[in-house]
Amino acid sequence: MNILITGATRGIGKAIADVNIKMGHQIFASGRNEELLKCYENYCACDLATIEGMQKLGEHIQANNIEVLVNNAGEFLYTPALKGFEIKDLEHITKLNLEAPLYLASKAIPYMKKQGFGRIINIGSISGVMGEANASLYSATKAGLIGATKALALELAEFGITVNTINPGWVDTDLGNSSCDDSDFSKEEIVECIPQRRFVSPSEIAGMVKYLISEEAKGVTGQSINLCAGLSVGY
Repeated sequence: MNILITGATRGIGKAIADVNIKMGHQIFASGRNEELLKCYENYCACDLATIEGMQKLGEHIQANNIEVLVNNAGEFLYTPALKGFEIKDLEHITKLNLEAPLYLASKAIPYMKKQGFGRIINIGSISGVMGEANASLYSATKAGLIGATKALALELAEFGITVNTINPGWVDTDLGNSSCDDSDFSKEEIVECIPQRRFVSPSEIAGMVKYLISEEAKGVTGQSINLCAGLSVGY
């Protein structure tokens, strides 16, 4: 299968790419750092927080018959409402976390429909399910992604295209650890609030993507799957 993964240079995206390379799939990677992307045979360096970057990757998708789109690129912003929001932060995170996944999906759908097969997998966040204090901009974009997933799943179900969102909790990545640094709590204090007392590993998310791509998951669509070590259940 031809699989395009955004944010493929590190963390969750890199883990998803590694698993699918081992499966023999053709990986098309995107990210902002061209030097890091050179480990892939096929890549597109672009900034998905810009219209130009979205358009560039959209053209790349159309040119390469993408059968599976993994919208993984995203960014966390610590934005306490009491301090006020900056317009630039609102525009940046909305473009990257919500607008880009929708736009890229629109470019992948025509080929998927023609083939009668497609998988669109969005990497959301438990913050989009539960909300996160001091991160309302991030939570809003990830909640929007869940809503978009359900709507797209309904539109595309009859064409053999599934659309799902995976919502990680705290993940042991550079992004996850930097989010700890921005938080008012230490990593140890955060772990104490997670029912399984651990961060999720990128390989667990990659494993869920592997399943959602498979024939066995053809009936799974429009779902918001919480992979969060029990964080969404309560404490």
